[in-house]
Amino acid sequence: MNRKAVVLFNLGGPDGPKAIQPFLFNLFNDRAILSIFQPFRSLLAFFIARRRAKEAEAIYAQLGGGSPLLTNTQQQATALEASLGKGWRVFIAMRYWHPLTDATVKAVKAYAPSEIILLPLYPQFSTTTTASSIKAWITAAKKKALEIPTKIICCYPHHEGFIAANCDLIQPIIKSEKRPYRLLFSAHGLPEKIIRQGDPYQHHVELSSQAIARRLGCKDFVVCYQSKVGPLKWLSPSIDAEIKRAGQDRVGVIVVPLSFVSEHSETLVELDIQYQTIARTEKVPFYFRVPTVSKHPFFINGLAEMIKSHQTELASGSPEFKCDPQFTNCACRKVS
Repeated sequence: MNRKAVVLFNLGGPDGPKAIQPFLFNLFNDRAILSIFQPFRSLLAFFIARRRAKEAEAIYAQLGGGSPLLTNTQQQATALEASLGKGWRVFIAMRYWHPLTDATVKAVKAYAPSEIILLPLYPQFSTTTTASSIKAWITAAKKKALEIPTKIICCYPHHEGFIAANCDLIQPIIKSEKRPYRLLFSAHGLPEKIIRQGDPYQHHVELSSQAIARRLGCKDFVVCYQSKVGPLKWLSPSIDAEIKRAGQDRVGVIVVPLSFVSEHSETLVELDIQYQTIARTEKVPFYFRVPTVSKHPFFINGLAEMIKSHQTELASGSPEFKCDPQFTNCACRKVS
């Protein structure tokens, strides 16, 4: 029987308190995150993980001690497998915690499909997320002699399913709220130096926000960034700065987690607790956080459509979309 495998890439998250420091070590030991050579990267990663473990434990304690990301991703995989139908099986490869890439490569090899399609659960491409996951897969596949034809979907920042799902989640909030509001599209931040090196992430985030705002007919919207760590200059504006500005302008905020397709600590703790507290302090008239697209049928069916129609070895989920030449670190130029 002709059967195909889909591999969903995601970040991963600690499944309990004892996994927090090892998870952080794996994260910071990735050269895409800390671009220094070994053995210095591992030494620095160990130091950072140990220093940040207590803060992370407090965050995950609010989620029962661990991240719900794997559970959420498993639910997405189940929904996607149902949408794809007979002859398809969906696997999960997490970058920094189990199931790690090596284990998933082994499972896919045992399944022995006729073709593999790699699909990041990062709609907007970045060297720090998608490229890192793809490179980890290529390395593990070579090590385990996985020699099966493989196609890669590198990004889908304004694919119909992703945009439609977000709009469907935002519209009920807009319709129920008669007071002035501002859409805050919140994406995970990156140091500006990564963007200057040719990473298209910021451009992709802006494409996503513009597509959603245009369909909703919303003119008052801002792209902002969260989760800043360390002393480097990160992408701006920050979401906390935009929340403060909304308080000064006396407009409510509707927060859209634009670069997250699953619920995890950045949505359930940062957006739902930490930034909502800032909104109350700054006397923002109201604060709504839109759910992630998660298992939304528009999103899942959109992923299935991308998978079934994907023809090339490496390309965007929207075949007509290509990054401008200025983005020298886009997938089609750098992932190999």
